[in-house]
Amino acid sequence: MELSSIKDAFDRVAKKQKLSCSKTQEVIDQIFQEIEKALEKIQSARDSDSQLDYKNSLSDLRTILKDIAPLSQLEGTQKELNIALSKYAKILEKSFNPDISKAYRNSDFDAHIVNQVIASHFYRQGLFDIGDCFISEAREPESAGALKSPFLEMYQIVEAMKSRNLGPALKWAANNSDKLKQNGSDLVLRLHSMQFLEILEKGGRGEALKYARSHLTPFAFNNMAELQKLMACLLWAGRLDSSPYSALLSPTNWEKLAEELTRQFCNLLGYSYESPLGVTIAAGVQGLPPLLKFMNVMAGKKHEWQTMKQLPVPVELDRDFQFHSIFVCPVSKEQSTEDNPPMLMSCGHVLCKQSITKMSKNSTKSFKCPYCPTDIEATQCRQLYF
Repeated sequence: MELSSIKDAFDRVAKKQKLSCSKTQEVIDQIFQEIEKALEKIQSARDSDSQLDYKNSLSDLRTILKDIAPLSQLEGTQKELNIALSKYAKILEKSFNPDISKAYRNSDFDAHIVNQVIASHFYRQGLFDIGDCFISEAREPESAGALKSPFLEMYQIVEAMKSRNLGPALKWAANNSDKLKQNGSDLVLRLHSMQFLEILEKGGRGEALKYARSHLTPFAFNNMAELQKLMACLLWAGRLDSSPYSALLSPTNWEKLAEELTRQFCNLLGYSYESPLGVTIAAGVQGLPPLLKFMNVMAGKKHEWQTMKQLPVPVELDRDFQFHSIFVCPVSKEQSTEDNPPMLMSCGHVLCKQSITKMSKNSTKSFKCPYCPTDIEATQCRQLYF
């Protein structure tokens, strides 16, 4: 809600600024036109050596500019802009509390691990100079090589792909083909297909056919439809951009191929595709406002905040930040935890452990499922793992 109100206020400021700019330009153009007309009259007066016409032209210009009253015209729109800006600043000040320490938890951080996470973020973004500088200033030089080397290789491959050079990518894929196959990735096929199209686009039909026989044939059994499309491209050698298969040459395909290579490269290194630091900060930006609002309510109970195992209020995050399934017991309405995990009953319904324990009188008697007439034995319930 807060972000929405901030955006609305920003949009109002942007609209008022646009109107003010447009009005200012309109007044300037009007003044410019009148000055141009006056200059033409003055020039005519000079040509005719008429001092009276010269003075009359200046007098007329002064009268016209007074009638235009530029300051009066601009006053209204400028005032509206200033009001909108003033309100926007107040909304920002109200929404973005500078003291975010209220939402902190007393947690012990391993400085070495935090430094590695930050350095790894720089390296995976291709900011190698900044990463080296950070490692040096953090006094962790022994970490530089291990963190930097894999991403340096990845970016060398990606940069080569931007220049339509698939050689390094094909070499890396060949060296890791078994691992890629285990992951169910079709990256090797996609790289060879793109290389085939590059050769064909340059008009080398024979060379392209030779390449297909050497590198695409092993994929024929499971990818016949795609390979048939590639073989049909042979008929359009040298003019593939005007063929029914021109979409295969789209720059978007190169971008997607580079993205897939980056994803698989990080996967084989045991890293996530997205930067953990970037995801953490982005999720924190979304979660911080409700946490601050909650802490304002809990201002007199800081001790409880530090010892809580879970928040008493929901903190909504976008689906991009939802990595694990969450179960809320339909009976107690509480979210499952390690101490209170979801339990699968013999009827197929799921409740949290504490609810089952309570309904079964500490597992001493059977009970009826709240959602069907099945009699449930607590000892037969099994814990679910998401």
